[in-house]
Amino acid sequence: MRTPTLTHSLVLAALSTVLAGCTAVDSARPQALSATDGHYTQADFDSMPKIDVHVHANMYDPSFLDLVRNNGFQVLSINVDYPDFPPLAMQADVAHRYFADDPRHFQFTTTFSMDGFESPGWSARTDAHLDQELAAGAIGVKVWKNIGMVERDRDGELIMLDDPGFDTVMAHIEQRGVPLIAHQGEPYNCWLPLDEMTTENDRLYFAAHPEYHMYLHPEMPSYRQLMDARDRFVEAHPGLTVVGAHLGSIEWSVDELAAFLDAHPNAVVDMAARMSNLQYQSNRDRKRVRDFLIKYQDRVMYGTDLTLSPPSEEAKSQNPPMDPGADFAAQAESVWRSDWKYLATPDSQYVDTLKADTPGLALPRSVIRKIYHENALRVFPAFSQAS
Repeated sequence: MRTPTLTHSLVLAALSTVLAGCTAVDSARPQALSATDGHYTQADFDSMPKIDVHVHANMYDPSFLDLVRNNGFQVLSINVDYPDFPPLAMQADVAHRYFADDPRHFQFTTTFSMDGFESPGWSARTDAHLDQELAAGAIGVKVWKNIGMVERDRDGELIMLDDPGFDTVMAHIEQRGVPLIAHQGEPYNCWLPLDEMTTENDRLYFAAHPEYHMYLHPEMPSYRQLMDARDRFVEAHPGLTVVGAHLGSIEWSVDELAAFLDAHPNAVVDMAARMSNLQYQSNRDRKRVRDFLIKYQDRVMYGTDLTLSPPSEEAKSQNPPMDPGADFAAQAESVWRSDWKYLATPDSQYVDTLKADTPGLALPRSVIRKIYHENALRVFPAFSQAS
């Protein structure tokens, strides 16, 4: 097997450096906070307005909207060209129905197919499709890891996000004034053997998705190659707001994530499906993770990756439920309340995927309001405009 570009020993070395306290996050002081800016409690969850900017509502069930409203949320449902999900047209139809029912609490993003990428007229067809979905209410566009890890050109080479073939479409998205949500690459654990991964959820996902477990595919791009292509893309489109899904796939180090945000002022990130990676780091240096979130309080948005899909034996993983018979509402509320407990309070909880107790960060109230609400209103103003 190929040794990943960033070896496991380098990850551990980076974490040791974190403990030593001599990297980028410390180089600038966190934003000033009011002396009276205390933390929230678990009881405040119910009264605090919140936006989850990364869910996947792939089947129509009116009780989903009740779940969202009852927990004080607005949600952004992300359509994505993922083979475990329903076809794109079906995802769009479901999103349109939810949006028509309750635009105050439900917004959605669109995406595009890579079919015919190199054929004449692909850009024009894609622009027309995006315009149609934006007219139907979409407030952003999603690109997935199939760009960089699955789709190939006519010469058999993998198509990266910085491919010039995307230039016209990306210019159109920028002209329309909506963000691009980019899931590029995978968590760094993807390039490690299963028994060396830092979180159980990554072990479960990649055991179920060996096609995406890059440790098993030395012929595929390295983690660094994928991140470099993404970074070149973000740099080449400074007028485009880019949302790095899943902490921008830099979930393994708040220092590396800080460097990315410093280098790309047009980028923000969401936390979807990567809370355990932050918890892994904060169990080793709580202050460091807390200081990072305080310093970059304007650049991070709350998200979960909660997935409501039709039961399917072909679908290898859901986020949650992994069990098609599970109670989605109970699991969703558990995720939301657990995340709140970790970010907003000092209270400790046992985290299954780490097999460890994890103290909360007790972030200041003003920071929590930004991460959970105000940043999403800025990046996706439709949330504040919907009636």
